[in-house]
Amino acid sequence: MRHALVLALLLSACTFTETLPTATVAPDTTKVVEVVDGDTLIVLHDGEEVSVRLIGINAPERGECGYEEATEALAGLASEGFVALIIDVTDTDEFGRLLRYVTVLGSDLGKRLVADGLAVARRYPPDTARAEEYADAEKEARDAGLGLWADDACGVTDSPLEISDLEPNAPGDDAANPNGEWVEVTNRSDVAVSLDGWGIKDESSRHRFTFPDGSAIAPGATVRVRSGCGTDGNGTFHWCAEGAVWTNSGDTAFLTDPDGAVVDRLVYP
Repeated sequence: MRHALVLALLLSACTFTETLPTATVAPDTTKVVEVVDGDTLIVLHDGEEVSVRLIGINAPERGECGYEEATEALAGLASEGFVALIIDVTDTDEFGRLLRYVTVLGSDLGKRLVADGLAVARRYPPDTARAEEYADAEKEARDAGLGLWADDACGVTDSPLEISDLEPNAPGDDAANPNGEWVEVTNRSDVAVSLDGWGIKDESSRHRFTFPDGSAIAPGATVRVRSGCGTDGNGTFHWCAEGAVWTNSGDTAFLTDPDGAVVDRLVYP
């Protein structure tokens, strides 16, 4: 799948043009030194090498399904010429990386990755000038089954486990009541399934849950994973995340098998 996805993305980039929002600040134009992954570049900026995080998207992390495809695709697109760095609102993130939209020859690289299913659209307020067009691009990719949205994207087409329900909006303040939000996984088979190595993640790069070793799900049973801390038991597990996990306005829950392959997903709203 990898080479086909990357080739399709590069070919489409040759003809893809779009009307970009007018920037309030003239964009910097620079050369890419290195592609770190599908949403991070190192560029020359004011004579120094600095890291740039693409605004509005999230690509798979190292070791996750789709990481190599997204990284190679971004590298191919960024090699087409000098890149323009366009600021939204925030200059840098908590890690000191520049936050920018990145374009080459008038093509928005972040949107290209989303449109080809190699990254997901992700809102990072207050930097949301292109959030709606990115969301539209993701919907089109999802409807077409492109990239990460293909049923066999991660090498698995059938699984006894599926995400059956999700509650992203806890009563009251989500951050103060993280156990009020939850996601459920159901075993549709007639045999028990070990949950060792199985996991759940969202569209962000930080929310990752792994079921504890020794856990299992009975045939036909459903288990619930609450976002907060607590004592596991009676079909309930606790993520113990730092605050809320699920974005109320929209997110995607991914179920991953012990090899890291995405076997099911639930998109909302």
